[in-house]
Amino acid sequence: MAGSIVTLLLAGILAQGGSIYHQGWIDLNKNGIKDPYEDPNLDIEKRIKDLLARMTVEEKTCQMATLYGYNRVLKDPQPTGQWKDQIWKDGIANIDEHLNGVNGHGMEFNTSPARHAEAINVVQRWFVEQTRLGIPVDFTNEGIRGLCCVGATCMPAQVGQASSWDPNLIAKIGRVTGREARVLGYTNIYAPILDLARDPRWGRVIEAYSEDPYLTSRLGVAMIRALQAEGVASTPKHYCIYSVPKGGRDGAARTDPHESPREVEMIFMAPWRAAFMEAKAMGTMSSYNDYDGIPITGSYQFLTERLRSQYGFRGYVVSDSDAVEFLFTKHRVAATYKDAVRQTVEAGLNVRTTFTPPDVFINPLRELIRDGVIPMELIDSRVADVLRVKFTLGLFDRPYVDPARADQVVHCQEHRQVALEAARKSLVLLKNDGNLLPLSKHLRSILVAGPNADNDDICQDRYGPYNAKIITVLQGIKAILPDANIVYVRGCDIKDRNWPESEILPEGPDPQTSQAIRQAAEAARSCQVAIVVLGEDRSVVGESKSRTSLDLPGYQLDLAKAIYATGTPTVVVLLNGRALTINWIHKHIPAILEAWAPGEYCGQAVAEALFGDINPGGKLPVTFPKTVGQIPLNFPYKPASQADERTTVNGPLYCFGHGLSYTTFAYSNLVITPNRQKTDGDITISLDVTNTGAREGDEVVQLYVRDDVSSVVTYDKVLRGFARISLRPNQTKKVVFTVHACELALVDRSSQWVVEPGTFTVMVGSSSEDIRLKGSFELVRQ
Repeated sequence: MAGSIVTLLLAGILAQGGSIYHQGWIDLNKNGIKDPYEDPNLDIEKRIKDLLARMTVEEKTCQMATLYGYNRVLKDPQPTGQWKDQIWKDGIANIDEHLNGVNGHGMEFNTSPARHAEAINVVQRWFVEQTRLGIPVDFTNEGIRGLCCVGATCMPAQVGQASSWDPNLIAKIGRVTGREARVLGYTNIYAPILDLARDPRWGRVIEAYSEDPYLTSRLGVAMIRALQAEGVASTPKHYCIYSVPKGGRDGAARTDPHESPREVEMIFMAPWRAAFMEAKAMGTMSSYNDYDGIPITGSYQFLTERLRSQYGFRGYVVSDSDAVEFLFTKHRVAATYKDAVRQTVEAGLNVRTTFTPPDVFINPLRELIRDGVIPMELIDSRVADVLRVKFTLGLFDRPYVDPARADQVVHCQEHRQVALEAARKSLVLLKNDGNLLPLSKHLRSILVAGPNADNDDICQDRYGPYNAKIITVLQGIKAILPDANIVYVRGCDIKDRNWPESEILPEGPDPQTSQAIRQAAEAARSCQVAIVVLGEDRSVVGESKSRTSLDLPGYQLDLAKAIYATGTPTVVVLLNGRALTINWIHKHIPAILEAWAPGEYCGQAVAEALFGDINPGGKLPVTFPKTVGQIPLNFPYKPASQADERTTVNGPLYCFGHGLSYTTFAYSNLVITPNRQKTDGDITISLDVTNTGAREGDEVVQLYVRDDVSSVVTYDKVLRGFARISLRPNQTKKVVFTVHACELALVDRSSQWVVEPGTFTVMVGSSSEDIRLKGSFELVRQ
């Protein structure tokens, strides 16, 4: 089918007098002349200026809207004659998620990567050859844990990626995602998510890197640079202050974040400054929410003053789905939808995206232009940003991809190896009393129980590879111990029949569940060890899956208690997407492994860690509270904000940066150079780390700094460096950090960024609470 369409399109061009494809350039407007915008050797800004001068109002406004792909808005998987009667006959800014297979749409074009790439080429060719100016399409797609596509390489969820504390690994993941996207024809990836996971009730914690702005910034920069190094635009989301809706409520809410201006500046905007000023992200997605009464997508302050004037952003802003409409329907700051269009375009929005036809936005936009409400100069500026990204990506010069290469690249051995490395490095050992782990491979009878033991659901994701093949924990254990007697009993479901109401009015298990739990306990009595795999699945965590409790849902705790009561040594493995309040498990179960959602190699990585083939070395990127009543409880925090009270439960269950190992590490020889520096200088901090145990292992060395006295209240300590290192037994490595004085700036009483002179305490350790070495330095005025 695709081949015949390509033939027909080419025949139509040839019938008009010959091919538009020339050596080194494409005659996009089919006039037989190499016009400036068609000249690859010309400066991009000159090409944009020339093209804008040729565009009609219809063509310009079409570059300000998204066309959602097949079976979302687009009714046809491939071009048809009716496309000439659609609004996109004048072009379109981007086509989102076309033929990526989500919900089974377009599966006939996903029989192989080459088939997929060919189908994308056919659509691109229609826009190049059948529109007047031949402006190519930016094909956008999701990619927060690997490319959102059938057959792509499946990585851990972002919270698991962040548990590696390894920017080099994040860069590898970005290169894999970007490479697979580009060979299939996708040129813009809506990743990474830079929202801070400050409230564990929020459903999308699983999609965030961390609660900490510095860790999120470092990993975000690594991902953005890696994606863009592969020739695709990175569009991080959701800009901004999106992850802290009132009460952590997601879904139809996503509004009313209660954060002070100074907190917004120093905490929430930090990853975005890094994304735009350091990594030079080509795109961003504006969020649904408001801040201080003004919707972000309608905020001139955030979309123009901050984003463009302060951060130097030169790409294009795409709205989150319905973010434009919400000014009218949810926030009620626009009396009509047309006024919502006006407000968002004036604020700084370039491209509107949602699951309705693009003409819903384009037609009122054209009316606003016709009536003189929105000047053409503003439209030209918004369209120029879109064209700049397309020129930068090379779409005007190389709009098509090689389908044969797609077969060689997508899910290749090299990419699968990165997925395995990521799964291994995402694991965090929370507890290991009595060195129960690693388990002996000589065990002959093992119970594997729990609703996530043979369940791959948490490793599947709407924003990652579609229908990925996942190794479950049960499969991984069977593979690593092929001769052992592995007894599997599910025991219970993830949640009970009355969930979520059961989170506030719990009821006992039904007879069927009670019987299943008894079967699991009975099986445990005849086994040498029990591995209980608990946690969450996509029915309780993810987008629009915020919670009122952080306890294990359903009867999972009952299952753990029943198995523990048998006296059989018990290990708990967690597959989940947020911090959970697992107090009973922490108190009684001797070994706990946090695995998050490790991707396609889930079961292999978990089994390798349980039986000692690898040594887990990850650290928590989020704080685990003891109870939901402690929220907000996150890092960094202000002095005395964690103070103990006689009437409250105090302190976290697991602090930010926590993570154990099967070996031990000693820290020594802290050197700070110089110990007195100007406020525009650098401080070098070095130390030695020695593996003092009997096994090879990874340690994440964490550098924290405290501003001892400041003009405004600052944080008790802030993360300003980290390094994941591998050490053999008795091996010592020197770790060196460089802290730029500007990284110690604060927002003063005049709301200005300033580096204040004074003394700063240096703390280096294995977590935010396990500090091994301390020192200090002084900053003085220039």
